[in-house]
Amino acid sequence: MKKIYEDIKKIFESKVSTKVLVVIGVVIVALLIFYAGVAVGFLKASFAHNWEENYERNFGMRPDSFMFGKDNFPNAHGAIGKVIKIELPTIIVQGIDNTEKVVLINDDTQIQKIKEVVTAPDLKIDDSVVVIGTPNAQGQIEAKLIRIMPLGMPAPLGQMPAPTK
Repeated sequence: MKKIYEDIKKIFESKVSTKVLVVIGVVIVALLIFYAGVAVGFLKASFAHNWEENYERNFGMRPDSFMFGKDNFPNAHGAIGKVIKIELPTIIVQGIDNTEKVVLINDDTQIQKIKEVVTAPDLKIDDSVVVIGTPNAQGQIEAKLIRIMPLGMPAPLGQMPAPTK
């Protein structure tokens, strides 16, 4: 048994085996990073697919064109924009790219206006909001946090008024 232990110790002390172990470690880390990228891409594509598949149910009409952001996928985990419709427990937020998203509000959803905690009935049409949540299979966002932006805050990029002459 002692001889086996010494043979294993010699193998791990050699420079070749150390290099082999380092290469194997690097390959494993690279594969984990690749897998994480694939998983994130899959989640974004799944949300986009579910959003498009359920567009008619969520908004009552078919989209004329695929109106997604710069990377051709809507933001699956949130929205920034203006509340355009309220039918609790859902609201519809029109984003800065004019994409409308259905946001589900449940008992766990935290709604804040500045530092004050408010409730869903305190939401109003034309409120500027930031929504953070989780996408569901119906192409909706299950809100974890909704922050109502105070009046006087600058408009998000893409909604700035045109300069006057």
